[in-house]
Amino acid sequence: MNNTLTDNYGRVIKSLRISITKKCNLKCIYCHQEGENQAPAQEMTPETIARIVTAASVFGVDKVKFSGGEPLMREDFEEILARLPALKNISATTNGVLLSHRAASLADSGLDRVNVSLPSINKEHYGAITGSPNMLPRVIEGIDAAIDAGLTPVKLNMVLLKGINHSEIDDAINFTGRYDGSVILQLIELMNFRNISRFMVDIDSVERMLESRASHVNEREMHRRKKYFIDGVEVELVRPIDNSRFCASCNRLRVTSNGMLKPCLMRNDNLIEIKDGAMPEEIKELLRKAVLNREPFYKG
Repeated sequence: MNNTLTDNYGRVIKSLRISITKKCNLKCIYCHQEGENQAPAQEMTPETIARIVTAASVFGVDKVKFSGGEPLMREDFEEILARLPALKNISATTNGVLLSHRAASLADSGLDRVNVSLPSINKEHYGAITGSPNMLPRVIEGIDAAIDAGLTPVKLNMVLLKGINHSEIDDAINFTGRYDGSVILQLIELMNFRNISRFMVDIDSVERMLESRASHVNEREMHRRKKYFIDGVEVELVRPIDNSRFCASCNRLRVTSNGMLKPCLMRNDNLIEIKDGAMPEEIKELLRKAVLNREPFYKG
């Protein structure tokens, strides 16, 4: 029996991205809510999350990334982490607002690394994007606390927005450089989930600029992302739109906050439900079924 989760396109699932809540304390204009378009529902229990991850680990899945909403809105996040099996990497993506007070406890509970959303270090622009200008200092405190707790490398997620932060790439590189290699900057192409195409930048021109300035360039296996090294700073460019290479190397299966296996961020017509209380063997079969529903959204 095949002991991996392999879809019909030969892509092997190596990681899970699990949303644990739809709640959030910011209102970012670009938020895609992990592709969840259903009304808020009962969140998965720590036990159910642990069962899903344990079942997936049998097939060689060794990485998990937790997201939301804002995952730190769940007061039992540490309990969720403590219940997980041994994995290669456990990370979370957060807006950083609540991170400074919990970075140490999250690390102690098993979290390895964090991505922090930081669309701007300009207070006015940060407020325009998130709706909460006064939260920016707390986010920076959270980044510092994450580094102190060893949740590194911290990745800063900067979604590029025309007319707001697209001219701040240099500022973001300089800010990242202060951390002497403990922080990586991710420049992310906007995904138009909310009819906000007016904010989309010319990502080709961004890529050309990075190439012209980089001392060297590497390419990650995941999504074939390019990593540019500029003035000692690692800058990763994430291009998900109309990108067949991005889809062709996708090795991730998503789980919604209410326990639905989601084969693709861009689709909601092929979800597989994991009911609360499902046993490990049942979850394994549901994982196999969900993976067979996977197909590249952009086929080239």
